[in-house]
Amino acid sequence: MKFAHLADTHLGYRQFGLIEREKDFYEVFGKVIDKIIEEKVDFVIHSGDLFETAKPSPLALLEFQKGLLKLKGAGIPMYAIAGNHDSAIRKGSIPPQVIFKKMGLKVISPINTNYMQGDIFIAGLPYFPASKSKVLKSKLAELSKKAADYEKSILVLHQGIDNYFDYQYELETGDIPDNFTYYALGHIHKYTVSDFGNGKLVYPGSTEVWKTDELDDCRENGKGFVVVDLDGQKPVIKRVKVDIPREFIKRSLDYNNLESGILGIKETIKDFEKEPILILDINNVDSDTSVIYDIINRELGDLSLMIRPKFHPIDEEIITIEREDSPIGPEQLINEKLEEYGNDDVKKLAVDIYSLLSKDKTEDCEELIDQYFIEHYPAVDENEDIKLDEIEDEEVEISEETSEEEKKDVQVTFKGALE
Repeated sequence: MKFAHLADTHLGYRQFGLIEREKDFYEVFGKVIDKIIEEKVDFVIHSGDLFETAKPSPLALLEFQKGLLKLKGAGIPMYAIAGNHDSAIRKGSIPPQVIFKKMGLKVISPINTNYMQGDIFIAGLPYFPASKSKVLKSKLAELSKKAADYEKSILVLHQGIDNYFDYQYELETGDIPDNFTYYALGHIHKYTVSDFGNGKLVYPGSTEVWKTDELDDCRENGKGFVVVDLDGQKPVIKRVKVDIPREFIKRSLDYNNLESGILGIKETIKDFEKEPILILDINNVDSDTSVIYDIINRELGDLSLMIRPKFHPIDEEIITIEREDSPIGPEQLINEKLEEYGNDDVKKLAVDIYSLLSKDKTEDCEELIDQYFIEHYPAVDENEDIKLDEIEDEEVEISEETSEEEKKDVQVTFKGALE
């Protein structure tokens, strides 16, 4: 028995506000589905963040529908949970995955926490924020008891774990039950494989470059998914890489040799099928940065989809803080200044923001802030009274013979109903 494990496809993500990047994510997803079918797996597990938002666009819904129908035609069922992106953290909310239940998608939810695939016990939970960690731990303990009755079992989660996540994790390693055969994780976009208990814990990573800090891992491990063979005593993991449609080119250029640096980039990208995204560090800058940007854009703009330059002056000023009694580090200073608020969550958020910004991880910082507000200040729709258990058995008849236009109409109708 073998299966495919993927996560973090983020369908509908319009990176940098570019429609071309949204289409790239769809293209990769299509390639992943084709590869999964080629691997002749028995089933598929998607560990969350199928969509970029809890209210996907009709196009994002349609692209997933195409993939799901392909799998259905090949006789391959898919199990899925909701991640933090495709969950609305508010009372009565439901994930968009539920729309596809009657098309064969097996949604793992707080109501339907487990399924059987042959003799394999598959259990899991959707994303739980850190503020709900006690509930999450309690539910994991319940699933662990159920798994004890089966020789082979899979736990599906979309969570950050302290040993694998450097900020805002929801679980510590000791909180994870150790009696599952395979741990199908999502949330971390870097490919990670680890021994855990008597089995394997795997983050397959995102299927596309969602943030630029994923580039090093992408070059080392590629983007894609894993195929897991459960026939032996321990799971056997095979990495299946899928080419991303568009290249990201990182270069460090010296202002004094800008012309030769630009020529080198031109030589690299001249034959690319799709315009790449250029991430440039310009060092030793002693001129007006707007002038430099105009030069770069004039020379490389027509050959690239987007240029993201960062300018570093010759002598970047380093600011240090000292007190009369002793030197003080930035993190300690932040904690002291925020002590009056009496809120440890706010202090931790501020320290994490400083840490990320000091490493130029602006995208991670934005994600951290967004997630903090989702968890602590969830939106509440006073008119919303749809309950998950009321819709999970709702009839949604969509057959493989239904035309593409009719399928699209159905998805739009359901999207409107859920809004």
